[in-house]
Amino acid sequence: MPEIREDLITGGMVIIATERSKRPQDFTHVNEPPKGSKSCVFCYGKEAATPPEIIAIRPGGGLPDCPGWTVRAFPNKFPAVTAAGNPDYINVGGRKAVKAVGAHEVIVDTPEHNQTFGQLPDTCAEQAMEVIASRYRHLSGDLRFQYIQVFKNSGAAAGASLEHSHWQIITVPLVPETVAREIKGTESFWEANGECAYCRMIAEEKNNGSRVIEQTKEFVVLTPFASRFPYETWIIPTKHEPFFEKTGIEEIKALGRTVRRSIRRLERTLCRPPYNLTIHACPAGIKSRSYHWHIKIMPRLSTIAGFEMGSGIHINPVSPEMAAGLLRETQPDIQDDSGMNGVEAND
Repeated sequence: MPEIREDLITGGMVIIATERSKRPQDFTHVNEPPKGSKSCVFCYGKEAATPPEIIAIRPGGGLPDCPGWTVRAFPNKFPAVTAAGNPDYINVGGRKAVKAVGAHEVIVDTPEHNQTFGQLPDTCAEQAMEVIASRYRHLSGDLRFQYIQVFKNSGAAAGASLEHSHWQIITVPLVPETVAREIKGTESFWEANGECAYCRMIAEEKNNGSRVIEQTKEFVVLTPFASRFPYETWIIPTKHEPFFEKTGIEEIKALGRTVRRSIRRLERTLCRPPYNLTIHACPAGIKSRSYHWHIKIMPRLSTIAGFEMGSGIHINPVSPEMAAGLLRETQPDIQDDSGMNGVEAND
């Protein structure tokens, strides 16, 4: 029987349409064959085609903006925000607006054009997360930026304009509505229960077990009770911490490994689906003890249509319990994917 489930944090509603239940092979997303690296500006040897790098990891040393790197970060060539000036309010035809002052950066996590994040060696996944954390800490010190959004779009259906694996960071001079709603929800839960909603969630999910995919000392990986998307996966630190920039180096390395395994499970279970990944963290300028940073990975397997857009209620045809069970069964560290649902591997 279908259920309408409530999100513990925001109070948002989701319909888990069990009568429409779908298994991985029922989804019809198309994995387009790689276009090749000939024109890709993120590939090895194309460093001059991007803006000058901000930071890079070169295990063997070498000069900036040259080959030899494993991870490389640089400003977006076509930024959504401007790095110059202050976020002053302006008048636009009698309506109030604010100047979109911020940073927009790209982190390329592999020099190999067809390599996915899930296919990276753990050491390379650690390095990528270290660079992301370094940039996050640096940007959090700029008082013009009220929120820092780290995200990864993988696949054209998820909004990736370039197929080469990469991450992006965009900072904005305001706190987005989605984040503000989460902060308000955690504060209300803390006031009512005297504890963190995410810490409660971890304890309840570990006790229940049906939605837990993986547990480590540092993180719990699960499918949330009110999953909006099929196979939606959350990664939550076991240690209560509102601010991503305060995460220690060993935990950041463990996060890189955990994200890699989580993405690999999705790639192997769902034949490399398009997905969006976002890091949710408390803005540096907000004094919140109740928030708890976390990561959401959202495969793009279903279409948001009229009902979702009109009501704000998502319809998910895959129960999170079923999704977690299938993802638990998937081995994230097997490198031979030659028989993976007919998709040729590049490992």
